[in-house]
Amino acid sequence: MTLPTPPPSPTPPNPWQCLGGSIVAGGIASVLYMLTTSIAQAFANKPLASDNFTARRIAAAVRTLVVGLSALGTGIFALAAIGLFALGIQLWLRSKQKTTPPADS
Repeated sequence: MTLPTPPPSPTPPNPWQCLGGSIVAGGIASVLYMLTTSIAQAFANKPLASDNFTARRIAAAVRTLVVGLSALGTGIFALAAIGLFALGIQLWLRSKQKTTPPADS
């Protein structure tokens, strides 16, 4: 029985791809940040209309959950943007090290 051959390894990313991905992730994080602040302000400006204690607790929990999930998405995209930018810098520095000729002493 013959073993299947592994697929060819993908090409490594270049610094420009990392920079482009960082810009896209940063843009998404910015839009999500604006969405999060507008959601939080909308919830703060509209008080609950019910006097029922249970309804108030459930509504507060739902509001907290919605704002928290929106903030989580914002943070994930912001961290991805920072990571991609750092990876692009690292790849750029490594490519500079490979192209510089060794110094004669």
